[in-house]
Amino acid sequence: MAKVSFNIGDEVAITAKVRRRVTKDWVSVSVPSYGQPHSIVDRTSKVKQGQEIELIGHVTYVDREAGKVTVNLGIPVTVKADTLRLVTRYVPPKRKTPLVDKAT
Repeated sequence: MAKVSFNIGDEVAITAKVRRRVTKDWVSVSVPSYGQPHSIVDRTSKVKQGQEIELIGHVTYVDREAGKVTVNLGIPVTVKADTLRLVTRYVPPKRKTPLVDKAT
């Protein structure tokens, strides 16, 4: 069991391998430790089979006991925590005005 250091809202990256180009715009990729095929829209690059591509998403659920993290990549994808790389930590917004009015 790996220690999970991710929290909800963190931006993470997954390195996936291109399986094949389905159409001109769609690419089928293989995400590590995710047992299902996954397709993404890729209009800009000309990736080929076998190349690696980085998918970036936000953490939506963390299962610390199982060592798994759910990432939103357009659809929720649950993978092992050791296959992820932290891009940016979530920082809650700072409040400019207090919630309570000043006493008069």
